[in-house]
Amino acid sequence: MASLGERMVGAMQANVSTFEEIEKDPAALGQAVTVIAIAALASLIGNIFRSGLTGGLVALIATLVGYAIWTAIVVIVGTKVMPEPATKADFAEGFRVIGFTASPGVFNVLAIIPFLGYLISFVIWLWSLVLMVVAVRTVLDYSSTGRAIIVCLIGFAVYMILYFMVLIPI
Repeated sequence: MASLGERMVGAMQANVSTFEEIEKDPAALGQAVTVIAIAALASLIGNIFRSGLTGGLVALIATLVGYAIWTAIVVIVGTKVMPEPATKADFAEGFRVIGFTASPGVFNVLAIIPFLGYLISFVIWLWSLVLMVVAVRTVLDYSSTGRAIIVCLIGFAVYMILYFMVLIPI
């Protein structure tokens, strides 16, 4: 079994065997929460001058809740709406794997660099999005990357609707 650091590096490299290992390891749930928290904390540090401490702490909590909501949407859409014959996943498996897609977020501390912060955050967001597609394909046992992209797009649309209706007003 790989360590947290090894799994984070494997996830950042979009290593399918790393995602499969995480999916099969129920003990990795705590690691997934840790990865999300580390990434959110790195973002807090990197964006402290733009969002302030209070805004950063709210973002940290919203990030944890957001990953849970995102996972629920992806698992429901992937297993109920668009399953393949081999598709079998539950929330815990999904959360473990999808949680590790936050791994590139550790580099958000670099967003503190003046004038480059937004660009750095955007590149990290894109990187995490690519990892999300790989993770979704892995956890849902899809044979097609296209299907994983569609699930991610549907999940993103539903998540954004919920985000603007629920999280923003809070």
